[in-house]
Amino acid sequence: MIFGIITHAIHKSKDGKIYAYEPYVREMNLWAKNVDEIIVLAPISKDKLTSIETAYLHSKIKLIEIPDFNITSVKNIIRSILVIPKICILIFKVMKQSNHIHLRCPGNIGLLGCFVQILFPYKSKTVKYAGNWDHKSKQPLSYRIQKWILSNSFLTRNCKVLVYGKWKNQSKNIIPFFTASYKKGEIIEIPKKNLHPVIKFIFVGTFSEGKQPLLSVKTIQNLLFRDYKVQLDMYGEGDKFNEIKKYIIDHKLENNIFLHGNQIKEIVKKAYQESNFLIFISKSEGWPKVVAEAMFWRCLPISSNVSCVEYMLGKGVRGTVVESNVLVDDLVSIIVNYIENDALYQEQILNAQKWSRKYTLDRFSLEIKKILNE
Repeated sequence: MIFGIITHAIHKSKDGKIYAYEPYVREMNLWAKNVDEIIVLAPISKDKLTSIETAYLHSKIKLIEIPDFNITSVKNIIRSILVIPKICILIFKVMKQSNHIHLRCPGNIGLLGCFVQILFPYKSKTVKYAGNWDHKSKQPLSYRIQKWILSNSFLTRNCKVLVYGKWKNQSKNIIPFFTASYKKGEIIEIPKKNLHPVIKFIFVGTFSEGKQPLLSVKTIQNLLFRDYKVQLDMYGEGDKFNEIKKYIIDHKLENNIFLHGNQIKEIVKKAYQESNFLIFISKSEGWPKVVAEAMFWRCLPISSNVSCVEYMLGKGVRGTVVESNVLVDDLVSIIVNYIENDALYQEQILNAQKWSRKYTLDRFSLEIKKILNE
């Protein structure tokens, strides 16, 4: 089987190997185990490899460069008009060569792929929609167009659209799915977590406006003001990193809030294992893997009600669901309630762990194999 991947994920080449963002490649390697040949159509970067990138594991893989584009300025719009025809031709060629078409959405490349795949009604296809499938949520027009095309069983045929969460009134194309970070063999017993002498919090994600890292920082600052012994470890980088760093220094929080930057999976895993709470108040998500990862290691999530988070947290029995515009005082009240009700905390971290550990890479691999063989 020739497996054609059309994606907006940035790829890199080094020493004959192809690299991309580690969680994405980790998943693609599971698909790769079931195919004979892979063609990847993706934007390529000449930048150095980072600690959060890893290589595809396949002996027969070909990377074809596709121009990246966006419409964030007049200049970019003009450039996009010039490159879109070329991109569509490249997508068409890869789809024609492939026995199975695998499209990654949402994104600009995914949008074009949604249109081009209409020309291949009889080819086997899967679409991984890694964004928020909730039709009630406010989303860009391009995302809404992608969701409409993919849901339309006349335009999108012979295709399984894998979405995060379970949603009502969906077409036959739409398949509830999940993702995973850990193998069954990685499971270890986690000692009982106590909310003393120091309560440990963790933030994992991009330092961007959408992930609201400053909200986590201010929550810890407020708890310190109330004389609680707390610590926050933050993993990730992004546009807001320097702003967060400056805020920590300006408010003399260096002894309680620690910035670790991007780290490898094993370091972040150990941090989850040692933390009591994940504070992750994002404005938009698909399957928030950091929430599932935290739960896997008895780290209780306090997360925003976006995408399938409410489903993941069992409407509040495996953590606390809040709105993305939640106030610091409200977050503090939630945390204090857990501190004062240890039985509730212990019950919910066990619920969270039990639920998350159902979704291992082993199960994920089996589900992928089923999809490809159906």
